[in-house]
This record gives sequence, structure tokens and C-alpha cells, in this order.
Amino acid sequence: MKSQNRIASIDVMRALTMLLMLFVNDIPGLDGVPHWMFHAAYDEDMLGFSDVIFPAFLFCVGMSIPLAVNHRLQRGDTQLQLLGHILRRTFALLVMGLFTLNSERSAGGIPYEWFSLLMIAGFFLVWMDYPKQWTHWLKRVLQTAGTVLLAGLIVYSDIHGPAFRFGWWGILGLIGWTYLVCTVAYLLGNRSLRGVLVVWGIGIVLCVLSNSSLIPHEWFSRIILLPFVPGGWTGHMLGLSGMAATMLMTSGTTSCKKICGMFLLTGLLMLLAGILSHHYWIISKIQATPTWAFFCLAIFFPLTALLHWLVDVQGRASWFWLIAPAGTATLTCYLLPYVWYPCRSMLGFHFPWSWYHGIVGLLLSLGFSLLVVQVARLIVRWHIKVKI
Repeated sequence: MKSQNRIASIDVMRALTMLLMLFVNDIPGLDGVPHWMFHAAYDEDMLGFSDVIFPAFLFCVGMSIPLAVNHRLQRGDTQLQLLGHILRRTFALLVMGLFTLNSERSAGGIPYEWFSLLMIAGFFLVWMDYPKQWTHWLKRVLQTAGTVLLAGLIVYSDIHGPAFRFGWWGILGLIGWTYLVCTVAYLLGNRSLRGVLVVWGIGIVLCVLSNSSLIPHEWFSRIILLPFVPGGWTGHMLGLSGMAATMLMTSGTTSCKKICGMFLLTGLLMLLAGILSHHYWIISKIQATPTWAFFCLAIFFPLTALLHWLVDVQGRASWFWLIAPAGTATLTCYLLPYVWYPCRSMLGFHFPWSWYHGIVGLLLSLGFSLLVVQVARLIVRWHIKVKI
């Protein structure tokens, strides 16, 4: 189940994470649902189920980086071409993140429903994985049209209403910054296991220091420049952890038994780190505390060990076919709800209100998440897929 470019267990973990991200994004508004399933409040000391999903995605982003970078180098990309690809991909994620952030409200007199639909149209026009048989000029015309559409939304919003806001970059924007930091760190670590483990250790130290008062804040501003690393070092550390996991799995000299043992031990160490750091910080996703990250990693490393043994070693990936598109067309899956929610709002469609309660509401959200993945499966067959 391994190849030079893909590890099946990583696709499975990414698919599970994307499915659960669709699920937790759909459950707000339900009532009669256990409190632990939602995000914890800003000052609440709790690890809600929803608080685990975004860090899992950052972990998966890190896991994919060594395979993606090595693949591009093996196919003949120069260092300059690789750098260009990294910057283009980061830019795309940042742009999408900012637009999705602005789609949460009416923008410059444009109802949020239309802003969201036009935004998604622009994304697909600019970053769609166009069929190879399409002519070069047609692709360029469509990409230019998408660029003009997105630029027009920004200009129209700025002229007729509140300025296009930058805020916290949105989910995709934070993913973009973590991707950039982790990819650069992978290259600086000489793409070696030892180098990645070193940068992972540095990431853990920076995560702790940036959330502490051990070093005066102005030192960071003038010397270490931590405040100028968007997304915060806690998120980047989660991505570096995923990179370390992949490097250990692909080291080539370690058996599955040893890999699983190392992951279980690492999970235990992360659990102990979380318990220790809990004396200094609360568990908070919103505040991005080290405690939150350590407890999440205490889950991710054992889960990675289980999926590695089940999928890569035992070859039991057939059960995963239902959600497979969420692991291979992940960005497309993430963007599809931005089409459905505004359409539902404009149509005034809803199920009986009693369905949005308790276990029935949760099953409805789970069914919606699975339906999104199946729609992605269908449109990918029609060559409609965002790829950056």
C-alpha cells in the first residue's frame, strides 16, 4: 500500500479528518447535543471534540509534505521551480482563506449568499485541475476570468461597504502558513530524518516559549520575530509533528512493530507533556495553547500507528472506499458546503425543526458530510476539481 509518492494510511487519515471537519462545521445550531462535541469557549478549559479536528488537519498537512516535495524533485523540478510551487500553493491557500473569512457576512452590499457562490466560482475558474486535452488558451481565458471575478468582489466590497478584512486568515489561510513554514523547515532540515526531528524539536520549544513569559515579548519582536510568523507556532508545531511521523514511517530501516511502538511511546510522552503544561495553560484551541496541542498529539500519534498497521501493513483499506474522495480531493470537499449553504438559504429549504435536535440532528449532519464526499466523487469524475 506504499508508493514513492503516496502512503495509503495518510490518505485514510486525511479523509477521516475531512469528513469530521464537514461534520463539526455542520453541527452548530443543533440543540440537545452534548456540550463536549462543540468547540470550547475562549476561556473554557476543555478539549471539545470539534477542537481536535483542525489540528488533525494540520498534522495531515505535515505528513504529506515530505512525499510531495520528494516527488517533485524526483520528477526533475529544480530548487527554483520547487520554491515557486511552494509560494504559489501558499498564496492560493491564503487567498481562499481570506475570501472564506469574508464570506461569513454580507460584503459591500452583496448578500453573503451571492458573495459565497461567486467566490467559489472564482476559485474553481482559477485553480481547477483542467483536463489535459483542453487547449492552453482556453485554460488561460478561464483562469483570467476567475481572477477578474475575485478581484471584482474585493473592489466592489471596498467601494460599497466595509473594507475586505484580513482578520485571522481563515482556516485555509492558517493551513497555508503552516504549509509554508513546514515545507521550508523540511528543506532546511536537508530532507533527512535527523533534520526533521531537529526542526520538530525546535518547533516544540518555540511553541512553548511563544506562549510563555520566559523571554520578554520585545525580544521576540526584535530578534526571534515570532510575532511575525502568522498562524502561531502552536499550529506550525502540529504540522512539524506530522512531518516527523511520515519520516519515521518511510525511514526504510524500521519495522512496523518498531514504528508503532515509537508512535505509541510518543503519544504517551505528548500526554505527559500535556498534563505538565496544564499547570501553566488551559486547554484552549482558540488561544492555541501548548496544552491543547500536546493533548491532540497524544491522540494523533497512536491513531497514526493504528492506521499504518491496518492500512499499510495489513492492506485493509477497502472499507475506506466510501470516503476516499475526502482524502484525495480534500480541498474540493471543503469548498462544496460554501455552495450548499447559500443555496439552502436562498431557497428557504430546511427539514422539520424537530430533526435538528439530539441524535437525529447529529445523524443528519453526518449524512450531509457523507453526501458532500459523494458529490465530490461525482464531480471529480467530470474533471471538476480544485488543485493547487
